[in-house]
Parts: sequence; C-alpha cells; structure tokens
Amino acid sequence: MPPEFPQPIGDYVPHSQEMCLLDRILEADAQGLLAELTPRRGAMFARDEGIPGWIGIEWMAQAIAAWSGIEARAAGGAPHLGLLLGSRRYRCTAPWFAFDRPIVVDIRLEYRSAEGLGVFACRLLDADGGELATARVNVFQPDSFESIEGILNDTP
Repeated sequence: MPPEFPQPIGDYVPHSQEMCLLDRILEADAQGLLAELTPRRGAMFARDEGIPGWIGIEWMAQAIAAWSGIEARAAGGAPHLGLLLGSRRYRCTAPWFAFDRPIVVDIRLEYRSAEGLGVFACRLLDADGGELATARVNVFQPDSFESIEGILNDTP
C-alpha cells in the first residue's frame, strides 16, 4: 500500500538526519515526486545571504532519492545507495535562495535503464509556482555497493 502524503522525507532517503535537506514529500507517483523545503538560517550550507544557488542540485538529487526510496519500500525493501552522476543545463534564477520562503522540488522521470541509470527533469518552484531553477539530473542506482566496488576494481 503506498504511503499517504505529505510524509517526512527521512524514511525514504539513505542519509543521516542532518544530511536530509528536504522537509517533506508532498506527493509521489510512478513518474515523479513533489517535495518541499524551507531554507532556514543555521541550516547546513546557510550563509548570511541565504542558501547558495548551487545547493539546488542537491535538493533535486535528494528528491530523486526519496522517489527511489518510495519505490523500494513499496517493493518490500529499504532505500539504498544511489549516485548523482551530474546535471545538464542547471539554470538558477538567483545566486541565493532566500530564508523562510518555501521551495517545492518537482522531479519527473524521463529515462531509466535496467542497469540503474536514470535521467530526471527537475525544477525548483517558489510558493507561486514560479521557476527558481531547472536541470536534467543524471543518476545511477547500482544493485549493491559491492557492484560499484567491482567496477572500480576492474578499472585499469
């Protein structure tokens, strides 16, 4: 049975609590997820000006991890390791995200291979639905950490 939303994000990402940068999952389905966060003073990465714009990529990646974690739990498993391979065309409207203004992270699956490669269209939205940032995010979710070690050990 799928979870009811909203849900805290911590149960769906394999991060320690202080590294969970998103607050909650608003909704999710087979093609994507909406999550929410509110940048706060004193948060990890916070500066006097706000949260640096480049952190948006990590927010997108954590939303993808949460989506994958929901899939894993639905299949009777637990969230597991995934890797952010990179992003294409990350565009952010400002160098800083303002404190105390909610941000919605919208991720949509565009491609997924049987080997664990995935591509997601991602957006960060303000409370009015305006785009703050966009990107295509590439991820890899191996079957296990041991399979990554095997790949690394086979590299000349």
